[in-house]
Amino acid sequence: MGRHRRRDDGPERHAAQAGGRVAVAGTVSRVTGFVRTAVLAAVLGTALVGDAYNGANSFPNMVYALLLGGVLTSVLIPVLTRSHLRGGRVDTGFTQRLMASATVAMAAVTVLAVLAAPLIASVFVDDAAQRELTTVFAYLLLPEIFFYGLAALATAVLDVRGIHGPAAWAPVVNNIIVLATAAVFVLLPGPVTLTPQSMTAAQVAVIGVGTTLGIVGQSATVVLALRRNGFRWRWRVRLLPYTWRPVRVGLPLVGWVLAYVVTSQIGVVVVLRVAFSHGGVSTYTYADLLFQVPYGILGVSLLTVLMPRIARAVAENDHAAVLADLGRGARYSVVALVPVTAALTVLGPTLATVVFVGRVDPAEAHLIGTALAVSAFGLAPFAIVMLQLRVFYADHDTRTPALINIAMVATKIAAIGVATAALPDQGVVLMLCVAGSASYVVGAILGHVLLRRRFGLLGFHRVRDTATRVAVAAALSGAVCLVATYATKTQLGDPRTGAVVALAAGTFTGVAAFALATKLIGIPEIRHARRILWP
Repeated sequence: MGRHRRRDDGPERHAAQAGGRVAVAGTVSRVTGFVRTAVLAAVLGTALVGDAYNGANSFPNMVYALLLGGVLTSVLIPVLTRSHLRGGRVDTGFTQRLMASATVAMAAVTVLAVLAAPLIASVFVDDAAQRELTTVFAYLLLPEIFFYGLAALATAVLDVRGIHGPAAWAPVVNNIIVLATAAVFVLLPGPVTLTPQSMTAAQVAVIGVGTTLGIVGQSATVVLALRRNGFRWRWRVRLLPYTWRPVRVGLPLVGWVLAYVVTSQIGVVVVLRVAFSHGGVSTYTYADLLFQVPYGILGVSLLTVLMPRIARAVAENDHAAVLADLGRGARYSVVALVPVTAALTVLGPTLATVVFVGRVDPAEAHLIGTALAVSAFGLAPFAIVMLQLRVFYADHDTRTPALINIAMVATKIAAIGVATAALPDQGVVLMLCVAGSASYVVGAILGHVLLRRRFGLLGFHRVRDTATRVAVAAALSGAVCLVATYATKTQLGDPRTGAVVALAAGTFTGVAAFALATKLIGIPEIRHARRILWP
């Protein structure tokens, strides 16, 4: 172990320390995002108005991912990296021309999307009043596409220069602006009960414009960081061949990345269409956001540390090192997320009842928590499949991730189709979350098979052993947590008060039971966790 630790010193240690700093920013971002989600639910509710807002707020992400995200990922970042290696004036001039051409493209896509707002809303929403409100929100929110793209472009330029902090902190700015927007919304005069018909123009404008301003602030944070780094934006527009040459150079790289993006958006369209038709957009959205929080704090932090090591090992054709870090990433993902899975499965409804207040009544909050609880099993597979995809990308393979994603989306759509035909509205809404988690399980299994085909035996017996030990400890602590939660709830009549006390009791007893179980069972990864995150 000592010899291995000495070999890991140097570049890997610096990468891990940098990853730790980015993880802090990611944690703050996720926590403030969690608060933002709860506040928006409190002021908008989960009925028609909340569904209209959450649905329309997903449109910019869909259009951006479909038309710009794949191009920015597969074309601009590799081209910028090659340009940066040339250095000097060549890199600066090339980057300025590329940013000019990308900005023009993003502006054009944004204008077309805003003009198509009524059409986009009509695809998803059947109810006339809700469709009209969704369209208005779409007009106000679709301009986010331009600023998403601008932030991604500036982030790419910073990344190739080895500067990662501003992009990690920028979402915090977005969250703060949206929280301020919610405060202004609460102060506005308006109806006690929000409906698409009763919501005032001022309320619609404040929440729509304020949400877009959040993305503007996020984008401005990254662009200003780029300027502080010494890059000066000069509007170099020379039509053919100079301005558009960067795009033309990168076009051969698009292929499978676009297939991945298009497949993902097909899945998003199906989920949103079914969610709107069954009155569950807000329930699904809030449950999914809560699902992402532990992965964003724990899983992303781990990937931030491990990916430079994996990329370096792939570049050096060191398969043993690749497999070592792949196994390490899988083990630590299991150790971090299986206990969270048990906690969310037991405490999901209680947690949601505590978090979602205001215009969200206890029954609606309980449904959000139930959706989170029944889909929590997908947390660890989600983290593992994200790790697997990054190994393929590090090996300059975009085809395999696209094929894995096709299988995942097909699984999700099939599960949703069965649920829609066989279950009532609430059951369908719950299955939207379950289908996503089922797709992660399929993706992780398929990724394992394809990695084994490429690298041979992966040595995952250690992952299996660790997963078994953690699962036993999590099951024991989950049982103790369940008893404590149930016993506490039955003693208190008020659902909100009971939920708060039960959450505290369940969390305390569950953590204590897990700590005792892991000590008795013995899980080495828990003792050595700091060696991965803070060597």
